[in-house]
Amino acid sequence: MTAPLDRLPDAIAASNAALRDAHQYDLDALTTKLDRRGLDIDTLIDQIAAFTIAVPSWGTGTGGTRFARFPGPGEPADILDKLDDCAVIHRLGRASPRVSLHFPWDGDDPDALRQKGDALGLGFDAVNSNTFQDQPGQAHSYKHGSLSHVSAEVRDQAVAHNLRCIEIGRAIGADALTVWVGDGTNFPGQQDFTAQLDRYLEAAQAIYAGLPYDWRVFIEHKIYEPAFYSTVVQDWGSSFLIASALGDQAQCLVDLGHHAPTVNVEMIVARLAFAGKLGGFHFNDSKYGDDDLDSGAIDPYRLFLVMREVLSAERRGMTLAHMIDQSHNVTDPIESLIVSGAEARRCYAQALIVDEDRLVAAQADNDALTASETLKAAFRTDVEPLLAEARLRSSGAIDPVAAFRRSGYRAAVTALRPAASGAGGGIV
Repeated sequence: MTAPLDRLPDAIAASNAALRDAHQYDLDALTTKLDRRGLDIDTLIDQIAAFTIAVPSWGTGTGGTRFARFPGPGEPADILDKLDDCAVIHRLGRASPRVSLHFPWDGDDPDALRQKGDALGLGFDAVNSNTFQDQPGQAHSYKHGSLSHVSAEVRDQAVAHNLRCIEIGRAIGADALTVWVGDGTNFPGQQDFTAQLDRYLEAAQAIYAGLPYDWRVFIEHKIYEPAFYSTVVQDWGSSFLIASALGDQAQCLVDLGHHAPTVNVEMIVARLAFAGKLGGFHFNDSKYGDDDLDSGAIDPYRLFLVMREVLSAERRGMTLAHMIDQSHNVTDPIESLIVSGAEARRCYAQALIVDEDRLVAAQADNDALTASETLKAAFRTDVEPLLAEARLRSSGAIDPVAAFRRSGYRAAVTALRPAASGAGGGIV
């Protein structure tokens, strides 16, 4: 019986053979268009190929809501299955050579993780701690908070967990820790805002002291949920305040769905980059709040504008961590993660072809219309041939979703993996 992963090369080859002529025609047409502006197609393709985005181990399973979860066929049964799925995503899309792990969801065996990653050709991105959920056998509950809890015992437990995440991360070759807590309040007066932040900072400083010299810690904010009245790290201002108080190795992480609906996210990105505190991103999309929808599914123009700021920060020498963070409730998680990685690259490619000279001149003349149209000209350009060529040159698929479906991978793993239970509610 052919192993599920072994199905991919033939599926990619057959899919590419069917699409190659049409792809080349489209690439030639785009090359001619960009050449008129003095843009070198090979340079652009190399820049696109160099932009990679990590996939989350937890994203390979079906998500859910507070009310229900409807598992899909062939869901990963453990972290080794998750890594197999992550390898599929990268081999088809060629945009995701690293995986972001979440502990304790992903076990406590760094040797097994590293061996599996090496066998699949995958590296590891920032590791994520979990003090927003109680685990079996846990001594103290996080029901009323973790790093900001009124009990020193609970705070110490949360700190110890984060230090263990760093230890595992070092063993698997990661170089950053992402800290997000659900701490907050649901009722006015439930906690003192200032005392709560003081406790959080004291605990965060204990974690920071345990960072290796070449590591970073990313402070992630979120406007609401699961705390609905107040959140300890509720916006980029609090995240910046905390990262500044901790030190140079602490930076801010921007999740595109963790803001109020009318917030100018690209401006937040620019401000954090200006201050040297922009560490990285969790890419997704939203309509109402922290929806965790597929990247670019709702507002691709905003994603493009964010990517312009990302490119600007990179050109100033900043090293940013990019990761997808989504919940896939009605789609195949592998397909959604492939598409989302491509969408991030699409907007990055569009940012690369902005006519910066024209934009700067328009800004100097206070010509708002020309400035806006200059950005939209790049956004309206169909850069799909560049993305496809970057994949093709890296042995990926011209159309990765079509190749995935052709491979029969999902049906193959469904036959091998135990059926997942949909009992109970919740995303996890």
